[in-house]
Amino acid sequence: MIRFRLTLITIIFSFLLIRCSNSQKPINGEAKFTPDDEELFTQVQEQTFQYFWEGAEPHSGMARERINVDDVYPENDKNVVTTGGSGFGVMALLVGIHRNFITRGQGRQRLEKIVHFLQNADRFHGAWPHWMYGETGRVKPFGRKDNGGDLVETSFLLQGLLCARQFFAKGDSAEQVLAARIDTLWQDVEFDWYRHGENVLYWHWSPTYNWEMNFPVHGYNECLIMYILAASSQTHGVPPEVYHEGWAQNGQIVSRCPVFGYSLQLYHQGDSPYGGPLFWAHYSYLGLDPHGLRDRYADYWEENKNQTLINYAWCVKNPKYFKCYGPDSWGLTASYSVAGYAAHAPGQNTDLGVISPTAALSSFPYTPQQSMQALRHWYSDEKDKLYGPYGFYDAFSQSASWYPQKYLAIDQGPIVVMMENYRSGLLWNLFMSCPEVKTGLKSLGFVSPHFK
Repeated sequence: MIRFRLTLITIIFSFLLIRCSNSQKPINGEAKFTPDDEELFTQVQEQTFQYFWEGAEPHSGMARERINVDDVYPENDKNVVTTGGSGFGVMALLVGIHRNFITRGQGRQRLEKIVHFLQNADRFHGAWPHWMYGETGRVKPFGRKDNGGDLVETSFLLQGLLCARQFFAKGDSAEQVLAARIDTLWQDVEFDWYRHGENVLYWHWSPTYNWEMNFPVHGYNECLIMYILAASSQTHGVPPEVYHEGWAQNGQIVSRCPVFGYSLQLYHQGDSPYGGPLFWAHYSYLGLDPHGLRDRYADYWEENKNQTLINYAWCVKNPKYFKCYGPDSWGLTASYSVAGYAAHAPGQNTDLGVISPTAALSSFPYTPQQSMQALRHWYSDEKDKLYGPYGFYDAFSQSASWYPQKYLAIDQGPIVVMMENYRSGLLWNLFMSCPEVKTGLKSLGFVSPHFK
């Protein structure tokens, strides 16, 4: 009990510090937006937020994996909820409170519902599965052998929950109880189990198939946050060797690669000189602030910004001559695709002529002018085809005359969160105020302005 009180006091003090420094002004001073731009920015952010508010699965409060506007679900998965996407949704709820899209009380009540669901849902050595049934909390297999814990999705969820813990830790008694319940969920995740006895973290474990999925996670991709949280855990933490030998592969992660005048510092899995899908610059950095974040391998602000500029430059150059590509319509990332789902990225084999609005809109911190140019064009000139009840649809292809009216949680969430991080740094400040995260980052050799 004494330990918990001391921890809670530390959390509250950290929150007060970041609360005082929080600003409503954009962090990046490069962009100059008109009043109409600001109004459009807020409108799109609020409309996209509704995916996680009005569109949430009603029993659990969690984010549905997908929402189809026609309400037709061939796989009968309308109420399947997503673990990682719900983490993004938790952060979106905090944005909703901050922007007065909902009241603080409404946000707290929704988060209480989510936390109650998570406390009673299937867990596997503390990790939740990729998908669950919203009505029951039981696992829905993501694949034949993927019916257990998913440590990557769990880490995306925890990133959001820790932001919520910090947000409510200084509040009234009900909010402090919520913060304590979140803290218990976080402490119960057995990151050390997912080492499988090695100096690396494994993505999956199944009670039926054990380690047969056999997916040790090496960088660089979207999974950095998993290693950061594993090093930060006070109950089931892992030593620095797991990060340096597993994620960074004893330095082999470093691979200097200049493209279009921009340099990537890290080897992107898939061996593309243009970088991976753009969500790699988003998912781990919804809470983890890349500003000034450096370790022996990279400067993460420069890595993310340059990956985004390469993605933009590829679309502007448009070497495959797809329709609609250009300065006002760009962004390649994983999303729905003409033939199912694909990890779109710059490259002859990975650019399929599909633009995913989340790529540009979630990149506001890195490319504010270019992102706003795309936002203006899509809303002003293509709204009838591209915009619906929860903001911009997931993806489109003018070359294929393909405009599906569908959404995915993992694509809508980063839009809300990264637009807010560009505006105020809200989620970055919350996550980086976690005392155990600071300790974990320092143990791995990171430096950050948040350590001061």
